[in-house]
Formats: sequence, C-alpha cells, structure tokens
Amino acid sequence: MFYFLFIIPILGCLKNFVKYKQISLLLFLRTPFIYSIFYTFFNYFKYRNKISLTIINERIFMFLYKIIKSLLIDNYHLKKLKYIKKYDIIYNSNKCLKKMDNN
Repeated sequence: MFYFLFIIPILGCLKNFVKYKQISLLLFLRTPFIYSIFYTFFNYFKYRNKISLTIINERIFMFLYKIIKSLLIDNYHLKKLKYIKKYDIIYNSNKCLKKMDNN
C-alpha cells in the first residue's frame, strides 16, 4: 500500500499534463512534501493505517487550502467577470458591475 504515496502524485502530474499541456515541478513535489509531513506525524504518534490517513488528510488539507486561497483572492468574482466578457452573460450583482466599470 506504500506505493499509493508515489502513484497518486504521478497520476496527478499526468492529469495536469493532459489538461494544461505543461508539467510544474512545484505542483508535482507539493503532494509528496505534504504526504511526508502527515506520514511523519502519524508515524510519530503510532497511528494504524498511516498511509490511508496520510492520503485522506492531504486531500482535506488541500481542499481547505484551496477554499481559503479562493476566498482571499476573490476567485468567484474574477471568474464571473471573465465569463461576463466571454459569453455576454448578464448578472445583477452590484459588486460585479462595479468591477466591470473600473476596467
């Protein structure tokens, strides 16, 4: 089961290559780095199923990280502006309209 810690980052790198047609070394190394932190923690406290816990907790950590990052950079409104310009979608949001007037 230890091989899952290597297979998942490789499959993620492959998915990013297929989707974005580029390979990012930092993105590839991020998952094994987070895995090593969680695995060391679980190993230190003598948990059972360290590998399963490592994989699950890494996903939870990245999920929370992406939510916080999205909230801080206001991804929702940035993408909303992109889709308004791209597809001529009309929204009634004041915040979105103010940002469009500033651009």
